[in-house]
Amino acid sequence: MVAPARLHRYAYEDYVLLEQHSQVRHEFLDGEIYAMAGGTPEHAALAASVLRHIGNQLPSGGRTYTSDLRVRISKSDLTTYPDGAVICGKVAPAIEDPLAATNPRLVLEVTSPSTEAYDRGAKLEHYRGLETLREIVVVSHEQRRVELHRRGEDEQWTVVTGTDGQTIELESLGARLDVSALYKSLD
Repeated sequence: MVAPARLHRYAYEDYVLLEQHSQVRHEFLDGEIYAMAGGTPEHAALAASVLRHIGNQLPSGGRTYTSDLRVRISKSDLTTYPDGAVICGKVAPAIEDPLAATNPRLVLEVTSPSTEAYDRGAKLEHYRGLETLREIVVVSHEQRRVELHRRGEDEQWTVVTGTDGQTIELESLGARLDVSALYKSLD
């Protein structure tokens, strides 16, 4: 079977122009533009809780960013808006997009029913293409569970899972996440 031809192939400049004037956020992936789903109040509260806990422990020069930060992964031609990010030092903008950061040390994704497979699959693989990225935090919307994907000194990725009552160490930031405390705002 022959794969169908693409109907559109947008230039990255088209995407940047669209984002300047759109009320809806979009993801850019290899010439295609996809509208991003909106989140629920619980999703937003969970992302804010994680960012607050991380932000309160950051070393000097570290800063948390909300889902308003656009992140460019040139290696796989993806530009997206993670639910949160941490950058230590100044933001390194993409050459073709001065509003897109290329240097997060950590990214955060809170899953939802419509995005969970993508967040835990293809999107995770795209994030691993960011050279500065040391850790990816994936927070479950269904249960009190946090997955930490960590890049080791050998460039290999390992996964640590924490559940209710456990703590996750964010080695790249010298911070800790108490899983129970993260979900407390949803009680």
